[in-house]
Amino acid sequence: MFKALKRWWKYLTAKVSGSLDERADPKVQIQQAISEAQDQHRRLREQAANVIANQKQLEMQLSRTMGELEKANGNARQALMMQSQAAQAGDGAKASEYGQAAESIATRMIELEKAVDDQKTMVLQATQAADQAKAAVQQNSLALQKKLAERQKLLSQLDQAKMQEQLNTAMATLSENVGQDVPTFDEVRDKIEARYAKAKGMAELQGSTVENRMLEIEQATANTEAKGRLDEMRVELGLASAPQPAAVEPPQPSGA
Repeated sequence: MFKALKRWWKYLTAKVSGSLDERADPKVQIQQAISEAQDQHRRLREQAANVIANQKQLEMQLSRTMGELEKANGNARQALMMQSQAAQAGDGAKASEYGQAAESIATRMIELEKAVDDQKTMVLQATQAADQAKAAVQQNSLALQKKLAERQKLLSQLDQAKMQEQLNTAMATLSENVGQDVPTFDEVRDKIEARYAKAKGMAELQGSTVENRMLEIEQATANTEAKGRLDEMRVELGLASAPQPAAVEPPQPSGA
């Protein structure tokens, strides 16, 4: 029973996820992915900052401990000198006190030296961790910049895909039947071509009728008359000589 419920739950989850992916706006999904990458980068920077801060604190502690060690070293030397001076002056009590102070300072020096060694090791480890954190931030920053640049490319491709889809839809409708009352483009083209062919056929038939031949004769006659009138005007203007009348042969006698 439990396995059946688990299998059914996985099925429902996959179905809902599939429906969401199909209906989701790619632009929104891209922005969500970029926002998530930016959040991860911010968290990585915060973690790296904590690692680097720990390194800085250890370095400051080491510097402070080394300063205390240097000061203790100077105090121990001073105590030894004052012990020697008191002994030379015959003041045994002060010489003893200075000696005890020198021993106490020496014990403190040993503790400080051990602390310096430990802190140097910790600083070295913290420095390595800080370098790794810096490298991780730098690498993730480059990856984020790459994603941001790729986002612009993806958004441009998405816009081009949408325009291409709209163009494909518009082209598909040119050859589809859009309704009984609206003819398709192919139907309109066939109708126009048929009408044009019929008109050309009628023109060819009309060009071979008797009426057309009579019109051609009348037009030729009019052209001849117009040419004769122009020739007369040229003679009147002196632009041409009058045409010579044709020679008439005398009639032959019938008995000849």
